Amino acid sequence: MAYFKVAFGFLVTAFLSAAVSLAHPGLGFGWGGVGAPGGQSGAPSYGLFPQFYQFSCPQAEDIVMSVLEKAIAKEPRMAASLLRLHFHDCFVQGCDASILLDNSATIVSEKNSLPNRNSVRGFEVIDEIKARLEEACPQTVSCADILAMAARGSTVLSGGPSWELPLGRRDSKTASLSTSNNNIPPPNSTLQNLITLFQRQGLDEVDLVALSGGHTIGVARCATFKQRLYNQNGNNLPDQTLERTYYYGLKSVCPKSGGDNNISLLDFGSPVKFDNLYFKLILWGKGLLNSDEVLLTGNVGNTMELVKAYAKDENLFFKQFAKSMIKMGNISPLTGFNGEVRKNCRLVN
Repeated sequence: MAYFKVAFGFLVTAFLSAAVSLAHPGLGFGWGGVGAPGGQSGAPSYGLFPQFYQFSCPQAEDIVMSVLEKAIAKEPRMAASLLRLHFHDCFVQGCDASILLDNSATIVSEKNSLPNRNSVRGFEVIDEIKARLEEACPQTVSCADILAMAARGSTVLSGGPSWELPLGRRDSKTASLSTSNNNIPPPNSTLQNLITLFQRQGLDEVDLVALSGGHTIGVARCATFKQRLYNQNGNNLPDQTLERTYYYGLKSVCPKSGGDNNISLLDFGSPVKFDNLYFKLILWGKGLLNSDEVLLTGNVGNTMELVKAYAKDENLFFKQFAKSMIKMGNISPLTGFNGEVRKNCRLVN
């Protein structure tokens, strides 16, 4: 009987210690031997894994989805905005929620970089999710993981694929305005520039084309495609790849001077539905941004074949989008003792 009590006590202790380690990896051993990309060899490896909040905040994903459902029902475009936030976060210092930090005595906010100024949005939705999570599980769920969960949830609520999402990212104590300016692919990129910027993050051509498919939802500002309408190659002529009727429609939204903040749908056929129509529109000369169009006409690598494949087979696109989102979400996460779990996503603790 004494032996049974000792054995039972050991099991309880082991279970509780596992629970603590799951929630706070800095207090336990590395899980699964999966190190963060860019991590030092020989250091303890704290990998991301889907069950990270299983014991410390089992309701985390339900809370995220309940806030998203209301926000996206109220404004369907919000799904695209939240998906973009995750992308613009991961391409700077890794997926560490640096994009959420406001200006302060020690922080120069990434919100004012050229790719983000007057265009990134959804911060209030992230604030609401964080507030709800802080009530349920104080200082447990990181802002970086909230961004990753919001991106997946937004995709699902728009009719797109789901994926098993590795969790356990921690939040940065820094931001980088200059890296935000230099690393986020601009909308007027050449194909070679896009490939280079994605390769810098460990992402390949397949990831580039699949993740570009996120443009199946959302809008873009006139300033991001004006060059295509009026001066594509420095000769005061439009981009010849634009389908004529589409071109005239865009001109009516986006005048030669002024109107920079006027918006146009990235996928005018099904703007709030996550599907593969984006790729069909590119084939028809109706991709909105230069960075969309060059996937077909850029003459580098296999991007043309991928556009055609995803246009033909939506299921193929959905599967690859999910894989590429997991890969992007794994860019240089802070884990273990690195970073922190912010109480307020806009401020370091």
